[in-house]
Amino acid sequence: MTSNPILSRSAYILTLLLSLICPTVAWCALGDTVSSVEADRVKMKGAVRVQQVNGIAVHEISDDQGTHVREFVSPQGSVFAVAWEGQFIPDLQQVLGKYFDQYSEAVRAQNASYVGRRPLNIQLPGVIVQMTGHMRAYSGRAYVPALVPAGVALDSIR
Repeated sequence: MTSNPILSRSAYILTLLLSLICPTVAWCALGDTVSSVEADRVKMKGAVRVQQVNGIAVHEISDDQGTHVREFVSPQGSVFAVAWEGQFIPDLQQVLGKYFDQYSEAVRAQNASYVGRRPLNIQLPGVIVQMTGHMRAYSGRAYVPALVPAGVALDSIR
């Protein structure tokens, strides 16, 4: 990930609160199938572009505010990673899907033991979430190590 100014603790809390109160809409979540990419495009009111990179389909959804969400789909059709950049953080509850509760607990534990600013780096056995940025300039990624296809470099998930 590139080195950007880092999120403050209050930004983490705000992100979690917004993620919890937003209405649930179908979203392509980690571990889900490629079939829900269209729902993502509709939710973001954006355009989707698909690229094939070494057998991996990368679905990039861009909205009119300059936010880009990339969903990495394995040859078997499962979403193994999601990356974003732009003015806003996507709805993490929808993006992380079944991994969101684990992520939320890890963020709470991390915030309880550390005061200050730094990039978010949550490394759980089932999911990795990394995020950095500041207001109007966020970037991040989340991936499921067990679903990453052989030969895919983790640095390419961005």
